[in-house]
Amino acid sequence: MTQIVRPLRADARRNRERVLTAAAVVFSEHGRDAQMDDVASRAGVGVGTVYRHFPTKEALMEALAVDRFEKIIAAGKAALELEDPWEAFVTSVQTGAELLTADRSFTEVVGELQGPMPLPAEVLEDMNQTFGALLRRAQESGDLRADLVLDDISMIMCGIGFATRKPHQCVQAWRRHVAIILDGLRASSASGPLPS
Repeated sequence: MTQIVRPLRADARRNRERVLTAAAVVFSEHGRDAQMDDVASRAGVGVGTVYRHFPTKEALMEALAVDRFEKIIAAGKAALELEDPWEAFVTSVQTGAELLTADRSFTEVVGELQGPMPLPAEVLEDMNQTFGALLRRAQESGDLRADLVLDDISMIMCGIGFATRKPHQCVQAWRRHVAIILDGLRASSASGPLPS
């Protein structure tokens, strides 16, 4: 028997958005140690409202992660509007890294997963199409290494996000690391083919 999923009422939709917005702030400050009560307080709703939309802290963190991926995809689509393929690729990586580093809970969730992020199929497909197009354009222009694959970018971005969890005397050090990585991804920097 198929269950019918009814759309949320307008007030319930607003409450869900308020909870997600508040959770993004609370979890970015406290990571996994954040409490649902703190999220409710910041959202200006009762803790029951939080649990009605997100029955566990993990469910809330997964919803935040999906929201973050959707923002990364939107940044990738905006970069596709740039005429220069290399500039588009660089912009998407830099913006994606900025979104990753701004959200401690997101990097914690992704970093602790044993397998791939359990994203809805349509989000995963949208991400693969967007970043696949950025990758292909930069490779076809001759700027990006021809032997780079989409999974390389995912792993590099996860590495950047995960590295920001470690305390560093310069909180913006990740920008240097992204610049070093981008220089290494240039076709002109390749010292030989990548290992298979």
